[in-house]
Amino acid sequence: MKSLIRVRMGAEDAHYGGNLVDGAHMLHLFGDVATELLIRHDGDEGLFCAYDNVEFLAPVFAGDYIEAEGEIVKVGNTSRRMVFEARKVIVPRPDINESACDVLEEPVVVCRASGTCVVPLHKQRK
Repeated sequence: MKSLIRVRMGAEDAHYGGNLVDGAHMLHLFGDVATELLIRHDGDEGLFCAYDNVEFLAPVFAGDYIEAEGEIVKVGNTSRRMVFEARKVIVPRPDINESACDVLEEPVVVCRASGTCVVPLHKQRK
């Protein structure tokens, strides 16, 4: 089972100089993806227990469009192991003009992660 969301990073998401978005924002997106996966799989939002691996691979800036995708790869009694990937798919082009953007021919992977979520047995509805 997979889930995908696409969002544009706004000026309010920039945390550092040069309109750089902090890496924690990608983890926030993965949390939203995980919640959708748990709802679809179990009928409950569940809880995110821990990430066991996080790799920040490329910078993200205000104006970038990010796709965050996740997949349940292992199901236990209450645990759900998931893998995530965030990709930059559209970038602003201020060198051309203030509203120019390019769709990337090849998405740029900006973050990968894996982790475990839990849905208590008494809350599982599917």
